Amino acid sequence: MTTRLSALLVVHVAFIVFGITLVNAQLISNFYASSCPSLQSIVRSGMRAAVQNETRMAASILRLFFHDCFVQGCDASILLDDTSTMQGEKSAFPNVNSLRGFDVVDVIKASVEQSCPGVVSCADILALAARDAVFLSGGPSWNVLLGRRDSLTASYSLANSNLPAPSEDVDSLISKFQAQGLSVSDLVTLSGAHTIGQSRCVNFRDRLYNDDGSGQADPTLSATYLVQLQTVCPSSGGDDNLAPLDVTTPTRFDNIYYKNLLNGRGLLTSDQELFSSNQTSTVSVVQNYAASSASFFTNFPTSMIAMGNISPITGSNGEVRINCRVAN
Repeated sequence: MTTRLSALLVVHVAFIVFGITLVNAQLISNFYASSCPSLQSIVRSGMRAAVQNETRMAASILRLFFHDCFVQGCDASILLDDTSTMQGEKSAFPNVNSLRGFDVVDVIKASVEQSCPGVVSCADILALAARDAVFLSGGPSWNVLLGRRDSLTASYSLANSNLPAPSEDVDSLISKFQAQGLSVSDLVTLSGAHTIGQSRCVNFRDRLYNDDGSGQADPTLSATYLVQLQTVCPSSGGDDNLAPLDVTTPTRFDNIYYKNLLNGRGLLTSDQELFSSNQTSTVSVVQNYAASSASFFTNFPTSMIAMGNISPITGSNGEVRINCRVAN
C-alpha cells in the first residue's frame, strides 16, 4: 500500500512539474520546426532585402515591434488597420505619421503564406523581423521564442497611454516599463535600440529652444551638439526634418549610443534622462554599456526576449491572420 501511494505521489508531482513546464513553455524557439521549417530563412531574406533597399528600415521594424508589445502585449495589434467599428493603434498620437515598415511586414507575410499557408502568426513574423533588424545592422542575434497568435482587436486608448513619450523623464519611463513587467535594466538596455534610426524634429524641438518652458535649451545638451541640431530643427516649421538618434554611428548597432549619453549627445529627453537625471539605477547601467560593448550585446537579447513575453496570445485565444492588416 505504501509503495503504491509513493508511486502515485511521484506521478502526481511529475504531472504538476510537467504542467508548470507547459505554462512556462508556451513560447518556444522551435515552434514552427515541422509546420514551417523555412520560416526563419524567409524572414531573414525579406529583412535583408528591406534593409538593403533602405538602411533606416531596420530601426523602423525594431520600433514597430516595441510599439506592438507595449499595447495589449506582442499580438500584432499594431498592424491592424482602422475599421468602421474599431479605431486602431496606427492613428494613436505616438504612432501617427511616425511608425513605418508595415509594407515590409506585408511582403514577408505574403512570402511566408506561400510556403506555409495559415500557419505563422503576424506577431511571430514581427518578432523575428525585429531580431533580424538588429542582426543585419551589426548587432547580436538570439533564438526568438515563438508560438504567438494574433489579436482580433487593437487599442487606440492603450497606445496613447502605455507608450513612452520622447519627452518623458526617467521616473515616468521606469513606471511605464515596470507596468509591462520590465525592469530598470530592461529600460536602459532596450533604449539602446536608439543606436540606429532617426527621429523627427517635432520630438526634440523643445529641448533646443524651450526646455520645460524655460525659453532656453536643455542644459544637459552638449553645446556643439545643440548647434548641430538647431541647423536641422528650426524653432518653428520643419516638423518632419530628421536627425539620427545616434549622431556618431547612426546606421550601426553598437554601444556608441551610451557613450553619446555620457557626453550630452542624446537626441531625445528620454534618452539623455537615463544618464543626466542622476538616477543611480539607470546611470550605472549606462556607464556599464558605454564601457563594454560585450555587456550590451549580451544583455540586449535577454531584454528583447523579456519584452517579447509580454502577454502573448497563445493556443485558441487568437488567430493566425492571413492579412496582417485585418482580422480574418
